[in-house]
Amino acid sequence: MLDPNALAAIRLSIELSILATLILLVAGTPLAWWVARGRSPRWNWLRVPVRALVAMPLVLPPSVLGFYLLVAMGPNGPLGQLTQALGWGLLSFSFWGLLIGSVIYSLPFVVQPLINAFEALGQRPLEAAATLRAGPLDAFWHVALPLARPGYLTGAVMGFAHTLGEFGVVLMIGGNIPGQTRTISVQIYDHVEALEYAQAHWLAGGMLVFSFAVLLALHLLQARSRRAGGG
Repeated sequence: MLDPNALAAIRLSIELSILATLILLVAGTPLAWWVARGRSPRWNWLRVPVRALVAMPLVLPPSVLGFYLLVAMGPNGPLGQLTQALGWGLLSFSFWGLLIGSVIYSLPFVVQPLINAFEALGQRPLEAAATLRAGPLDAFWHVALPLARPGYLTGAVMGFAHTLGEFGVVLMIGGNIPGQTRTISVQIYDHVEALEYAQAHWLAGGMLVFSFAVLLALHLLQARSRRAGGG
């Protein structure tokens, strides 16, 4: 069965995943819109490099990303010096440090579905809104966002699930502090190190079932959305 440490790790992981996903959905929307629909000739050359940066966590080893974030958050790093000057202390080995790392590491899992959804809109819906005298912001809220709903659903589900199962980045940035930075994946690692395989099975099995359920639900929703669009 699950002990208090495991329950605390589950609760912390869920809080971390929810916050990281919400931040990515809000901050990722203007970024995804610009990458997918930006038309400014002055900044067009930046779209491909920015798209590559968004996707970089997919191929970058978590330990590499975690290491550089740890250096940046440390007492001699630029972010660490800023937070110390503001009186916030250091973000490394804290929940807020984990949140920053999770947002960066889960970035492509949320932003890429949004980019794909905005690219799939085409010009006709926005042009039709313009003929009805809708301003750009009005067209975005009432036309683009509803049509991009499947992308938001995919991004939210994938971002939440990916953050929930992080290991390398959170271990590098947060260490293993019970109740503060110990997530589900770190708790499983602790159980395995202590040869507590029964407790590890409970957590690992739960994550296995959760991952399958998330992917199954996502595929079913996407299939339903395609059928509705085709109809």
